[in-house]
Amino acid sequence: MNTSTAWILAIFVLLSCNDKKEKPPVIENERKDSTTRVNTERTVNSYAPVDVSPMDMSYYPVEYPKLKMSKAIEGPPLARVMYSRPHLQGRTLFIDLLKYDEPWRLGANEATELDLYADATILDKKINAGRYVLYCIPHKDNWTIVLNANIDTWGLEQDTTKDIARFTIPVTRTNRRIEYYTMVFYKTKSGASLLMAWDAWEARLPFIF
Repeated sequence: MNTSTAWILAIFVLLSCNDKKEKPPVIENERKDSTTRVNTERTVNSYAPVDVSPMDMSYYPVEYPKLKMSKAIEGPPLARVMYSRPHLQGRTLFIDLLKYDEPWRLGANEATELDLYADATILDKKINAGRYVLYCIPHKDNWTIVLNANIDTWGLEQDTTKDIARFTIPVTRTNRRIEYYTMVFYKTKSGASLLMAWDAWEARLPFIF
């Protein structure tokens, strides 16, 4: 065997050994099996569209679920409001979003809903316990708040034939701007009030339980 042939054989053996080198382990997240692969690139919710006006709720007594879980309170709550929370996104409330003297759902998406777990008195009107749609007709000097029986509806249109009661409450313009529309109960001397605040406007609906 000449020298050239020996070198060729040696190179062939080395290449054969390298081909048998152990492959690196497969990382769990890189497996092609769709049942085990973790997709780290997908950012869109594939189950439902992401809502820019998420649903929120407020209880009275304030923070009722936490009080219940800590056993600091017994029995059902007195009231709860559920609504979708829109935000300004650089807009002005009564220029870009709402018009005076036209109905507004007090939120976005589905109709805003008030749940009364006990009878209540609102501005001298007795309101029975139950579920109600809550909407508003904003005027320059005051707001008309309406309780309506047409529950489980989308909030763009109200069936006025199912109105239960109407209340006129003052509206206040403040020196601050609230980006996200907010509804929250707070305790008062005579019971509770439901605060409705957005942009520079605030209105309060009083309750006696």
